Amino acid sequence: MANLKFVIFWSLPLVSALTWLAMLLAMFIVWQLQGSPHYVSMEPTQRIAYISDIGASGLQPLFIAGACVTTIFLDLSFAAERWLRHTGHLAKNMGRVEKSLSALSILFAVLGTIGLILLSIFDTVSHPRLHDGFLLLFLAGYVISAVFVCSEYQRLGRAYRQHRILRASFWMKLVFILVELVLAATFIGTSYTSNKNVAAVLEWIVALIFTFYVLTFFVDLLPASRSQQQITSTEMSHTDGVTAF
Repeated sequence: MANLKFVIFWSLPLVSALTWLAMLLAMFIVWQLQGSPHYVSMEPTQRIAYISDIGASGLQPLFIAGACVTTIFLDLSFAAERWLRHTGHLAKNMGRVEKSLSALSILFAVLGTIGLILLSIFDTVSHPRLHDGFLLLFLAGYVISAVFVCSEYQRLGRAYRQHRILRASFWMKLVFILVELVLAATFIGTSYTSNKNVAAVLEWIVALIFTFYVLTFFVDLLPASRSQQQITSTEMSHTDGVTAF
């Protein structure tokens, strides 16, 4: 039977992902129900609204609340993963390198959090330059964080070959990094070349893909729902051997 006291850990990324997805859907639906209005922050030839355009036009409280809940619960997921590895409820980090990678991933995730929360507060109408700067901080923070997470999981996957979930999580995060880098670069390029409609579509796609990245942490934390007695003797002996060394 799953250890219920660990349900709170794998529920953290679920809350984050569902909040983010619900916020995006609510904003898009409201924009559609309003007749796809042309907001003041949009270019004259722009027909598709950015997320920030909608967030700055009557839905800013929803935007701020969604950004805060999403990122705070995601950062708590990072912290939970670190604690569960430290206590042995997940495959332990093998040494200082893995621990350093984990710490760096948390640091850049926090920077991404700051970026998203502040871009939702400093809207694109009243503070366009600050808004764009915080958008770049959000994107860079979470992509760099994902690089460190990916590096950590690549090392863990080699050390704990019996845990296939580590390799699966590594590949999911690697795909996220590659796809988001391509889309983010294209988004930035089209944003500054007056292709606003293309850029807006790309922004929505990038935001939706972020949902799936958050859900990969549900995959990471789910094994912790096992009881301590269910941890395999292979994993325990492996950990003991590393500690003794």
